[in-house]
Amino acid sequence: MTDIVLTPEEREAGAVFAPKFDASGLLTAVVVEAASGSVLVVAHMNAEALVATIASGNVHFWSRSRGKLWMKGESSGHVLRVEAMFVDCDQDALLIRAVPAGPTCHTGARSCFYRQVDMHEGTPVLKRIDT
Repeated sequence: MTDIVLTPEEREAGAVFAPKFDASGLLTAVVVEAASGSVLVVAHMNAEALVATIASGNVHFWSRSRGKLWMKGESSGHVLRVEAMFVDCDQDALLIRAVPAGPTCHTGARSCFYRQVDMHEGTPVLKRIDT
């Protein structure tokens, strides 16, 4: 998938899907649970991950740390099945509504956002929450 040159008006109000990847060839993907709307994971996609997601219906990401494409749940079986995909106004971020087939986080938590930052005597501390 390559960048298509669009005017700001075409990009923001038109019907052409033309994702705008950053200098590293990535765009941000926020995945929320289709049923509840709660955030499950925020990760990155390159063009290959986006194409694989659209083709398969399962969420794929580009792993910056491993330097490779991966399908969420490829080893655990806890895939994220795409229900709907949305793009933001300047097409550099995606919001994916998905149905998870088990915990999303590699820690076994339902969501990667399982800790809340609380203040304790003026110091930020992490508190595990049930999500």
